[in-house]
Amino acid sequence: MVEEVQKHSVHTLVFRSLKRTHDMFVADNGKPVPLDEESHKRKMAVKLRNEYGPVLHMPTLKENFKEKGLQNSSDSYGHKQYPDNQGQEVEYLVTGTHPYPPGPGVALTADTKIQRMPSESAAQSLAVALPSQARVDANRTAPGGSEYRLPGASDRSQPPVMTSVIMEAGNAKNSALMAKKAPTMPKPQWHPPWKLYRVISGHLGWVRCIAVEPGNQWFVTGSADRTIKIWDLASGKLKLSLTGHISTVRGVIVSTRSPYLFSCGEDKQVKCWDLEYNKVIRHYHGHLSAVYGLDLHPTIDVLVTCSRDSTARIWDVRTKASVHTLSGHTNAVATVRCQAAEPQIITGSHDTTIRLWDLVAGKTRVTLTNHKKSVRAVVLHPRHYTFASGSPDNIKQWKFPDGSFIQNLSGHNAIINTLTVNSDGVLVSGADNGTMHLWDWRTGYNFQRVHAAVQPGSLDSESGIFACAFDQSESRLLTAEADKTIKVYREDDTATEETHPVSWKPEIIKRKRF
Repeated sequence: MVEEVQKHSVHTLVFRSLKRTHDMFVADNGKPVPLDEESHKRKMAVKLRNEYGPVLHMPTLKENFKEKGLQNSSDSYGHKQYPDNQGQEVEYLVTGTHPYPPGPGVALTADTKIQRMPSESAAQSLAVALPSQARVDANRTAPGGSEYRLPGASDRSQPPVMTSVIMEAGNAKNSALMAKKAPTMPKPQWHPPWKLYRVISGHLGWVRCIAVEPGNQWFVTGSADRTIKIWDLASGKLKLSLTGHISTVRGVIVSTRSPYLFSCGEDKQVKCWDLEYNKVIRHYHGHLSAVYGLDLHPTIDVLVTCSRDSTARIWDVRTKASVHTLSGHTNAVATVRCQAAEPQIITGSHDTTIRLWDLVAGKTRVTLTNHKKSVRAVVLHPRHYTFASGSPDNIKQWKFPDGSFIQNLSGHNAIINTLTVNSDGVLVSGADNGTMHLWDWRTGYNFQRVHAAVQPGSLDSESGIFACAFDQSESRLLTAEADKTIKVYREDDTATEETHPVSWKPEIIKRKRF
């Protein structure tokens, strides 16, 4: 069969066909028809292209007869090849005129015209010669062992090659897999637990607000019974009752700059009481609906109130003039706080936003929209330039002056009515269901949960904390509650880190933006 192929080779066929073509141009008398050389070449080229193109472009068969016994060859990928003729090794070299297409603008060379699959050793040697970053990419894509196997490949392959990042530090080269460490919560500061030691009764309705005077001798409460009561802090005895509001008293505060007490209520009134005469000396008119809260500026004679009419108002204490009306909230403003540094006014609203205000211009500096539910409580840290806000979805900590988000304090799943914090970093949150959680400010660790029993004779549903405050020494915590009582807590002096250990694990911090 091989001899027959050699006898009728491609070139023999082409030669015979060319001879027949030449005979076509010979006249009957045996004399050739005169043709110019250019026309002859052109016609011959057309004839070759049209009729013998496929024959000329067939691949060439190189036959290499080598007696190798019954040995099986394999390619560089481990694929076994079994030739038809046992005992003979046949090499095929494909040199067709259409090799794999080059890239745009890249011409084929003599090397690229031969279609060959790269061997594994060639790929590895190429990877070593590449720069460090390209070397990482090459190692990632190069086939190695069981990591990459073509269909039908041998099961006995090389062991898997570990891909490693090569780090070069001076002349030393270290190969290591660098795992990124997740951020963990630092160990919280230990705080002693707080225990209830006194319950004060006297109001005839919900106790809605509470404040301690600067001298730490007495404190004041406002209630749904429309009265304001002053109590002795040391003994818990009632000292004085003030009447004048015609609806629930929602906010009270004692001035540090003058002997004045300020109060506000659901009757839209804001009153200034002279504590020397126990009488109202000023009214601040302007709000169109219930006034939910108030605060005094620490360094200037300015009073700020917030209302259900979706505004906060800035008042001159002496002249009773409304300096600014802070508009922008779209629902009731539930809480307001003042500080000497910028921003000097912070408000929280039922429209779920917190606004930081420019006191001089009377306009919003920043609006924080992270909360998804009403913001009823805001507290400023006494030492740090930070503050916290309370909402049923979360307690969130923020950094002044732009309201940068710090972290979430999750776990108090209730309507949070009040927040307070002392200089030791104990944050207290009081909720509508009567629960009180105590947190470490820095880490957000919840180290204690309290749910005190309601006053005897009250319904279990009358379990709610509306306000809370530390006294000036920060050794006592007072809460104003829905069972018409004021509860006083203090630190447990007998507690130690051994008796009340911190059940803390280095959990991964989840700092959500929303």
